[in-house]
Amino acid sequence: MSTVQSPSFELATRSSSAPIALGAGAARRLAKLSAAEGHAVMLRVAVDGGGCSGFQYRFELVETADADDLRIEADGQAALIDPVSLPFLTGSVVDYVDELAGSQFVVRNPNAASSCGCGVSFSI
Repeated sequence: MSTVQSPSFELATRSSSAPIALGAGAARRLAKLSAAEGHAVMLRVAVDGGGCSGFQYRFELVETADADDLRIEADGQAALIDPVSLPFLTGSVVDYVDELAGSQFVVRNPNAASSCGCGVSFSI
């Protein structure tokens, strides 16, 4: 497993050396979820075929990483990306938004040519 330390910025930004970044909002949310669970949890981010635009993001809270996961970190919190999903997510920022329409983890993906209205599905 490789580890990438993401910078901690309020705005969604990424380090030029990191293939994927974990935003400050996502790190704060993971810290709250870990505290509620009573132990550390990590966010697994994956890309699956399907959805209304061709691909969709899948988010899952996990306690352990797989040996081939890319681990991205910010503010002591971590997200995991599997090697199959990595090419679809390179250059992205994984963050958490709390808006009137709802609260959720999001991916700001520069590779997505289009996405659906809810932001969970995208095309390349």
